[in-house]
Amino acid sequence: MSVRLADEPISAERELAEHTAGLGEEGAVVSFVGVARARSAKGEAVERLILEHHPRLTQISLDGIAAAARERFGLSSLRIVHRRGAVAPGETIVFAAAAAVHRRAAFDAVDYMMDRLKTDAVFWKREETPGGSRWVEPRDEDHSARARWSEAQCPE
Repeated sequence: MSVRLADEPISAERELAEHTAGLGEEGAVVSFVGVARARSAKGEAVERLILEHHPRLTQISLDGIAAAARERFGLSSLRIVHRRGAVAPGETIVFAAAAAVHRRAAFDAVDYMMDRLKTDAVFWKREETPGGSRWVEPRDEDHSARARWSEAQCPE
């Protein structure tokens, strides 16, 4: 299990190569790359996204999401790399990958991790636009997606 915060741009290709190196019996590896958008939800140009964090609490939240995914889906390996600080449009914000014996577990694990990262990871997100800056909260759709994995089924 590899979980870390990154100050510098994330290379999805390198992360995937490192994640798959040394895998053995797995029949499936699924990965997701989240990229900073150039437009806000209101259609304004975004100059940069600022991801503020608390070093200890943010890492604990990411580790908890990863551990829950590993347990829930029986993963042999997973990786989460999440940016912090200033992220320019087009740069990778998050890389998530899971390796499992069968594809469904790997797909579901990455979907689960992303739903949890959007709603449960300890970050304060702010979009900076030509007109000023605005805090960004998870949307109703993010909470609905997270609710699919009911609390009774989500180990913490």
